[in-house]
Amino acid sequence: MGMAAGGGGLQSEINVTPMVDIMLVLLIIFMVVTPFLQQGITVAIPREMRNPDVDPRIIKESSVVISVPNDGQYYLGKTLVAKPDLADKVDRMLKNIKVEEDKIVYIKSGVNVSYGEVVGVINEVRKLGVDKIGLVADKKKGGGAPKPS
Repeated sequence: MGMAAGGGGLQSEINVTPMVDIMLVLLIIFMVVTPFLQQGITVAIPREMRNPDVDPRIIKESSVVISVPNDGQYYLGKTLVAKPDLADKVDRMLKNIKVEEDKIVYIKSGVNVSYGEVVGVINEVRKLGVDKIGLVADKKKGGGAPKPS
């Protein structure tokens, strides 16, 4: 708020040129950096893993449990079954179950079994009209916290 009598005194106007320069530089920085921040979807992985709840229906004598210990090996209960016969035998077992709520097919898979094998079994079961499929996980041994890796 100076009172300039001539041309070289104080100005009463705000000089916005430096502020515009700073804002443009910040805009360019954000435009360049933003694509690098969006490389994937961040998923929070649980640190303390608890054992899954056991479905009491899996223990029943009439429950349908398909086990795939290795690629190409299929067990229905404890019986080794060829893949072409798997759907027929599962269908027969499901027809013996009277309660609609108990018509669940459980699938257990080995650690080294390929994803495609498991998906193939799920597809065969879905062709039978089953919409309740349970994937079985082993209980974690030991009650403590997981070991850091």
